[in-house]
Amino acid sequence: MFPAENLRDWRGKNVIDPDGAKIGDLEAIYVDTATDQPSFLTVKIGFIGRSRLVFVPASGLTVKPDAVRVRFPKKLVHDAPSIDTDGELSVADEPGVFAYYELDYGSSETGQRRLARR
Repeated sequence: MFPAENLRDWRGKNVIDPDGAKIGDLEAIYVDTATDQPSFLTVKIGFIGRSRLVFVPASGLTVKPDAVRVRFPKKLVHDAPSIDTDGELSVADEPGVFAYYELDYGSSETGQRRLARR
């Protein structure tokens, strides 16, 4: 796994699926607030005027010279929870992002955020 600081250098690069199909462009990194490790990426998909940011787990990603490869197929990522390009993920929506990919969200005893944008 790459440190969040290094992964941020890949913003704007292509994000591809395991078969090499372009999903979109890397927009932001969301880190786990407990570990400060990359947890999710947001990927900009769509057309100008109709773009949105979809969430995809950072686990298992690999980096190529010109792209970031995630371990999920393009179709699954395109149907993932999303936010507007100028939006932000609410605390209430965080569990849904984890659930979509069948990942354990856990529970925060203090009700604090689990994800933070970097």
